[in-house]
Amino acid sequence: MGYLENIKIPEDIKGFSVSQLQELSQEIRKRIVEVTSRTGGHVAASLGATDIAIALHYVLDTPKDKILWDVGHQAYAHKILTGRNDAFETLRQLGGISGFPNHEESEYDTFTVGHSSTAISQALGLACARDIKKEDYKIVAVVGDASLSNGMSLEALNDAGHKSKDITIILNDNKHSISRSVGAISRYLNRVMTNPAYNKAKDEIQAFVKRIPKVGDKALNAAKKLEESIKNMMVPGALFEELEVRYFGPIDGHNMETLVNTLKNVCSFKGPKIIHVITQKGKGYGHAENDPSFFHGLSAFDIETGEPVKEDERAMGNFSDVFGRKLLEMAKGNENIVAVTAAMTDGTGLTNFAKEMPERFFDVGIAEGHAVTFSAAMAKGGCIPFVAIYSTFLQRGYDQLIHDVALQNLPVIFCLDRAGVVGQDGPTHHGIFDMAYLRHIPNFTIMSPRDGFEMEKMMDFAVTLKKPVAIRYPRGEAVGHLPASTFKEIEYGKAEILREGKDLAIFAIGYMVQKAIKIADLLSEKGIEAYIINARFCKPLDSSMIEYMAEKTSKFLTLENGVIEGGFGSAVLEFIERENIKNINVKRIGWPDMFIEHGKTRELFTKYHMTAEQITENVLREMF
Repeated sequence: MGYLENIKIPEDIKGFSVSQLQELSQEIRKRIVEVTSRTGGHVAASLGATDIAIALHYVLDTPKDKILWDVGHQAYAHKILTGRNDAFETLRQLGGISGFPNHEESEYDTFTVGHSSTAISQALGLACARDIKKEDYKIVAVVGDASLSNGMSLEALNDAGHKSKDITIILNDNKHSISRSVGAISRYLNRVMTNPAYNKAKDEIQAFVKRIPKVGDKALNAAKKLEESIKNMMVPGALFEELEVRYFGPIDGHNMETLVNTLKNVCSFKGPKIIHVITQKGKGYGHAENDPSFFHGLSAFDIETGEPVKEDERAMGNFSDVFGRKLLEMAKGNENIVAVTAAMTDGTGLTNFAKEMPERFFDVGIAEGHAVTFSAAMAKGGCIPFVAIYSTFLQRGYDQLIHDVALQNLPVIFCLDRAGVVGQDGPTHHGIFDMAYLRHIPNFTIMSPRDGFEMEKMMDFAVTLKKPVAIRYPRGEAVGHLPASTFKEIEYGKAEILREGKDLAIFAIGYMVQKAIKIADLLSEKGIEAYIINARFCKPLDSSMIEYMAEKTSKFLTLENGVIEGGFGSAVLEFIERENIKNINVKRIGWPDMFIEHGKTRELFTKYHMTAEQITENVLREMF
C-alpha cells in the first residue's frame, strides 16, 4: 500500500521522513501520468514541479500560508496533495477539476491562473495587504524561468526589492536558461547563505559596522561590494541582488532533503528572496523527459509508447498547420515577410519557418506586449510582420495594439490562433473576446476564414491592405464542406452569399459558417429556406449586404464563435440602429457574457445551446 491514498490534506504529510517524501513523489508522478494519459493535459511541467509542490506543502502551513503558481500548468501535484486526488480522474473534463489552479475549486488555490508572469505581482500585493492588516502568514510564488523574462515579472521584482516585503520566490528553472550546472562551490555557498547562524551573524556585524562614527556607512558599503563580487563569481544571482532581492541557489529541485532544508531556512528570513531551483521537465516519465515540448500540453496518449491515442490534430490539417505552411510559402516569394511569435513556435505552426528561415523568424519569449510593439517597429522599417499569437494571449498587448500599431496605421498582420472556445484549458485560454476588443480600434481590419483554403486567401489579401489586420481562426481542423472551386475572390469589407433563400438570412463568420450550412439544411427540412452569408469581415462590416438582405427578409440570425457582447452580432445590430432600418428581427448566437468553463469543445457547444440542432430549435421557437 502506498502513501497517496491516505493523504487528504497537506497536514497528512507533516510527519513524513525525507525518504517517505521521495516515495510519495514517485507515486504522485505515476498518478499524473496515468490520469493525463486518458484526459490529456500539461504533463511535463507538472512532473518537473512535483518535488517542489511536496516540499512547499511539507514546510508551509497551507492554506494559511499562500502558494501562488505562475501560469498554473505545473500545479497537478499541488492539486493531488490538497484534497483533489479522488477527483483527479476528472481533470479537464466538463464538470470536473480544472487543469489550472482555480480559486472557486479549492481554498488552496489563491488565484485562478492560466497566463504567465502574474505570481510575483500577486505575492507582493498579498504581502502588502497582510502587513496592513497585521496578519502573519508566508507567501511563496513559484515562477518558471521563461515567465521570469516577462516584463510583468521584472516590474514586480523591481517593486519587491523597493518595498522590501516578506515574500519568497521559487525560480523553477527547467530549461537551464539561467544556470547550466549545480556545482560543488554553488552548493557550498548555498549552504552557507541559507544557514540561520550565518545570516544572524551577518545582520549583527552589519549593524555594528554601521554604528562606527564617520566610517560606518563607507565600511558597510565596501563589505557589501566585496560580498557581492565573490557571490557573483560563483552564483548567477547578480540581477536579483542588485534589485535588493536576496538570492539563494541554484539547488537541485529533485533532491528532497535539499529542497526541504532550503525552504525551511530561507522562509524564516524576512524580506524578498528568491530560491533558484533546477528541475527537469517531464521528470520520472522517460517519454516526457526526452520530448518535453510535445508533453507540454497534449491530448490522451499511450503510456508505453508516449504516442497519442488517436491521430493528433497537428497531422490532420488544422488551422495552425495551414498558417505555417502558407506563411513559409509566402515568405519564399516575398523577402519582406517576417514571422513573430511569443514563445509559441510549435503551437502556432511556425516550427518549419523557424528552421528554414531563422534570420526572418523572431521568438520574443513570453512578452506579448513587446511582440506587438517590436512588430510595429519592424513594419515601420519596411518589413511585413505576421504575428502569430493565441487570441487569449494577445489581450496582454492591448495598449500596444492601440498606441503602437493602430495609431501609426502600420501594416502588422496578427494571426490569432485558438480564437473561440478551445476546450479543456478553460476560461483563461478561451479566445472569445478578440472581436469585441479589436472591433472598436480605428484602422483595424478583422477577418475570419470559414476553412483553411479561405484562410490562405485572407493571408494573401492582408498583405495587399498595407494596414493593421487581424485574422482569427479556431483550434482544430481547417477542412470545410465547400469545394475550393466555389470560392469567390475576397473584396475588402465584402461578404459572400453561399446559398440563396427567402425566409431567413443567416450571417455567419469564421468557424460558424459550417454550422450555418447545417442549420440551413435542418430548417429546409421544416420548409424554411435560409440565405447563408459568409461575412468574412467583422470590420469593416458589409453594410450593403445587410441592406440587401433587409429587402429580402425581416429575419436575421447572426452566428459567431466569440462573446456575444460587443462582437459580430452587435456590429450588425449597431448598423441597423444607425441606419434606422425598420422591422428587422435579429437573433444573435454567441458565447454569453460570462467566463466559459473547461470541457471538450463539443460539450461546451451543447451546454450553451450552440449546436446546429439546438440553434435550429431556437430559431423555430422564437422566430417562426
